[in-house]
Amino acid sequence: MDDLQIISDWKRGGFHPVYWLEGEEPYYIDKITGFAEQKILDESAAGFNLSVFYGKDSKVEEVINACRRYPMLSDRQVVILKEAQQLRDLDKLESYIENPLSSTIFIVAYKDKKLDGRGKLAKIVKQKAVLYTAKKLYDNELPDWAVGMIKGKGLDITSKALHIFVDHIGNDLQRMENEIIKMTLNLNGRIKISEDDIEEFVGVSKEFNVFELQSSIARKDLTGTLRILNYFAVNPKAAPIQLVLPTLYSFFSKLYIAASLGTRDENTIGNALGIKGFLARQYVQAIQVYGFTDIEKILILLSDCNLKSLGIRRAVTDDNILLKELIVKIMMPH
Repeated sequence: MDDLQIISDWKRGGFHPVYWLEGEEPYYIDKITGFAEQKILDESAAGFNLSVFYGKDSKVEEVINACRRYPMLSDRQVVILKEAQQLRDLDKLESYIENPLSSTIFIVAYKDKKLDGRGKLAKIVKQKAVLYTAKKLYDNELPDWAVGMIKGKGLDITSKALHIFVDHIGNDLQRMENEIIKMTLNLNGRIKISEDDIEEFVGVSKEFNVFELQSSIARKDLTGTLRILNYFAVNPKAAPIQLVLPTLYSFFSKLYIAASLGTRDENTIGNALGIKGFLARQYVQAIQVYGFTDIEKILILLSDCNLKSLGIRRAVTDDNILLKELIVKIMMPH
């Protein structure tokens, strides 16, 4: 059962006694618990029949006692345990989950990981509760997710604006949604989001960002690349090295796959990498300036630079200088 199905069932009045929400993607867990907290009970009933606990600040006995209470002036009560991974003696929930009260809707938000499937609690949860696992999206799934969110608001977005947006936000779905809502409120009736909108409302330069850095490197444009890095030096929050290196490693890893195909056909490369349009053309362009052996060496350089950024074998203290040294080695190999 996915998040949409759970909420859809709740809207129709279909409830199970226990819901166990776990996994690495907090966005969906927060969506479900947020709906439960605000929508299952009306305002008058919630005053008596909604209990919210936080794992770090609660005792497991308090949570269980709340679950075993009967609702007041209502057919049901809602008990939500947030940040359950921080609750001491979590295994003590076994007895309640094995025999829950039918008038209680108990929702457990267990973030950032999953229960150990070998344990008794995990087995009971699987047998007795509605189990939902929230998985992190892969980086190549983020553009489609963002487009779905944008279209859900009745908007559209240019391809370039989309990739600047996704590269800047990264895998933070809640922030991505917040930024989309912000743009929705500021478009003044327009329905197409442009690069200018991303620059104005999200706060990322349409000329100096990680996506443009990647494009410049793909063209082997040393002057343009150094110009972008100079901007990053003055505006360090625009693209910290912890964002730049994974982006470049991902690009050259895909370029390695593209180069191994032995073709420059845009559709073939696009299908192999799960991309299309100008993104596929970027890889076609890049394999014309970077040979297979070059790409192998670049991946090694990127791994080495990453170690240095973490303080291992690092002589240079400035991140921007470290990046510039990397770029020179990439574009002017000895």
